[in-house]
Amino acid sequence: MASDAQGNRPLSEEELQELVASSDAGARNPVGNVGLFLAIVAVIWSVFQVILASPVSNLLLPGSVVNNSRQIHLAFAIFLAFAAYPALKSSPRDYIPVQDWVFALAGTVIAMYGYIFYQKIVDSGGLADDMDKWFALAGLILLFEAARRALGPAMAIIATIFLAYVFFGSSEWVPEVIRWKGASLKKAMSHMWITSEGVFGIALGVSTKFVFLFVLFGALLDKAGAGNYFIKMAFGALGHLRGGPAKAAVVGSAATGLISGSSIANVVTTGTFTIPLMKRVGFTSEQAGSVEVASSVNGQIMPPVMGAAAFLMVEYVGISYVEVITHAFLPAAISYIALVYIVHLEAVKRNMPTLGNRVVSMGRTIGGMALFFAGFAALCYSVQYPVKWITSAMPGASGLTLSALVFAAYAALLWLASGVDDLVPDDPNAKEVELPVVGEIYKAGLHYLLPIIVLVYFLMIEQKSPGLSAFWATALLFVILLTQKPLKAIFRGQSNMANSFMEGVYDLWNGLIDGARNMIGIALATATAGVIVGTVTLTGVGQVMSELVEFVSGGNLILMLVMVGILSLVLGMGLPTTANYIVVSSLMAGVVVELGAQSGLIVPLIAVHLFVFYFGIMADVTPPVGLASFAAAAVSGGDAIRTGFIAFFYSLRTVALPFVFIFNTDLLLIDVTWMQGILVAISATIAILVFTAGTMGYFVSRSRIYESILLIFAAFALFRPDFFMDRVMPPYEQVPPVQLVQALDEAEAGAEFRITVEGPDFDTSEIKSTTMILTADGAGGQQAVDAYGLLLLEEDSVVKLDEPMFGTPAAPNLESFDFYADEPVQIATIQAPASQLPKELIFIPALLLVALVAMMQRGRAREQKGVPA
Repeated sequence: MASDAQGNRPLSEEELQELVASSDAGARNPVGNVGLFLAIVAVIWSVFQVILASPVSNLLLPGSVVNNSRQIHLAFAIFLAFAAYPALKSSPRDYIPVQDWVFALAGTVIAMYGYIFYQKIVDSGGLADDMDKWFALAGLILLFEAARRALGPAMAIIATIFLAYVFFGSSEWVPEVIRWKGASLKKAMSHMWITSEGVFGIALGVSTKFVFLFVLFGALLDKAGAGNYFIKMAFGALGHLRGGPAKAAVVGSAATGLISGSSIANVVTTGTFTIPLMKRVGFTSEQAGSVEVASSVNGQIMPPVMGAAAFLMVEYVGISYVEVITHAFLPAAISYIALVYIVHLEAVKRNMPTLGNRVVSMGRTIGGMALFFAGFAALCYSVQYPVKWITSAMPGASGLTLSALVFAAYAALLWLASGVDDLVPDDPNAKEVELPVVGEIYKAGLHYLLPIIVLVYFLMIEQKSPGLSAFWATALLFVILLTQKPLKAIFRGQSNMANSFMEGVYDLWNGLIDGARNMIGIALATATAGVIVGTVTLTGVGQVMSELVEFVSGGNLILMLVMVGILSLVLGMGLPTTANYIVVSSLMAGVVVELGAQSGLIVPLIAVHLFVFYFGIMADVTPPVGLASFAAAAVSGGDAIRTGFIAFFYSLRTVALPFVFIFNTDLLLIDVTWMQGILVAISATIAILVFTAGTMGYFVSRSRIYESILLIFAAFALFRPDFFMDRVMPPYEQVPPVQLVQALDEAEAGAEFRITVEGPDFDTSEIKSTTMILTADGAGGQQAVDAYGLLLLEEDSVVKLDEPMFGTPAAPNLESFDFYADEPVQIATIQAPASQLPKELIFIPALLLVALVAMMQRGRAREQKGVPA
């Protein structure tokens, strides 16, 4: 692949599909009865997962199957991994060798060990015996080999290193700071394979319950034709603008990224069409590939799927799915807006021509797209009102009535679609490029929006579980795939009903196969990452990592965040996004929160998890191993390493945003009102555009260095107005610890007091500190202190603390202190809220600075007769 990219020869369609298959679905594709058997296994896996997610799973499946679904999920993944992924480059592609059959069957049986010997394990209290430990060891070896085939060697090597640490943690070659007593084979295997702490832990559970359904949903939606529809609509809306193919690539990739969990598949799917057109209007091969990489990789930070990470965050952070995607939405949205602006500036800088002969104003295009997205959001939100009315009017028959109405809406939209020609993929290398007209083609795929509306409705309005929401959306896609072609034939007066129905069955069959094969890597990644998480929980290395990172960073939070970002990038070079997120968040998320508290900064856990995730996806871009960059170079015929560097440059905002939302959590819409949220969205959008102009060296005309610096400074002020306002008017004033209760009495309800506690560490006896937030409830200071769980002991103007009661809000914040040491645990400082002008006033000088730069550049642009942006 690399040699082709280096040799400047774009790969053929067949080679590109092989590239995606080898990375995502397995390079081996046997024919005949064996191929049919593998297809049947994949379809059975998909059908099993659909039934498991359905509301009647307890009626259709035995309780033992539901309770052990993680084992069955992994069994399917291991079997298909050995069948679909060759062991070596020289291994056969058209048949499965005998040893792979043996590995596949052995891996399947051992993965099901917990299901087969469920009663034996329960009777032994979950502790492994001699038979268990040898089966578990064999299972881990087979799992690591399957992961090596499907995900590359890095995942298996890292998991092996962690496993070796479990056994040999007391050896002299282990650095003393992370040395531990080690574990026996029986104890380690029990932890890793028999309990739910290791392989069969939270990550594999999330893969089983949620991720599979969303991956299947995306595969079926693509088979139905939605992917091509989204790309056509993007080109129809944006293709006529300057740099239009690049803008369409960004929007099209955003749409396909919503339903695709793989950045590599995203690059190849949209890139085969967009990259040649970008090159046609003046982008170099590397730039065209870079735009596609940046937009495809960013698809993984876009809710609702977020490359499976959204569902893991629900489990790890302990908040609802709706909250996760609410917090993730704004940074992802402004990141895409910035990418559209980047390609616009590239096009203006190079004075690129437009495609086609239509002239449509930029304002009308932006207005039309904003109207579409606003209308779609309003439709998703307003659906709840007729649903509530029907549910209350006919409670017994509401399910059937609503199903009939959805089908009627589908039939009506399909009737509209039958009035226009079916959309076929365009040839980007054709001599004359005919851009689609949105007004003519939009009817062809409106019915594809119905499953998305159903998904959003159940997730956001009904707030059902992600698995159940994806089940109903997938069930509707089953109906669409089976009926859209025969119904169109009826509406068009054609007589090929039977053939049309069989085509739909064929599409559904292939969609079920694609969904299962795309899940092999994710299932193995989450299972193998479970070994790493299991090592952290068994050895307590997480606590040691906290001390190590604190020592290396010198307690500096920004330096530590940089280290976490670098760790994510380095691990991400060999790990898939999901596995990288699991590993780094399990090792580092708690460390960042703890060190932040020691620095006086309260960092929400969701902010840290998003920080880790953003840097993890950047590894798909970053040379020398950025897989998405290699895929894009294979499409464009450009240099893979240069493509990676340019894509990294285009993705600078993805690097900057995590640092912003760690320190300004308003960007994650945490604890903001509707009006504040709208203001944050507007200011953040302006800030990211100004930051983009500063880093791209072009605003109204080419920027001088000092102008770029001024623009980046203005962007910082728009992102972090509190940084400047806090220096003008401090947000807190010091209160003596002995006056805590009195200060709470006088404070307004909702006022947040920052209490810094210091005392001896339970493990090291060294004096440390942490910061907590105590909120005044308006009912009295003593009541607020009692409710929080603080037991105050005042002695000689020092307020000492006794150990808080278990289950109180203070307990988890203070559990690492030693309350029985010679040195007391005491309140060091208290910061009470002080009156402060609104931080948004900083926006005024920041915007004036942007206007000043624009005026300077506009005058220069007139002199040079340049083209204003």
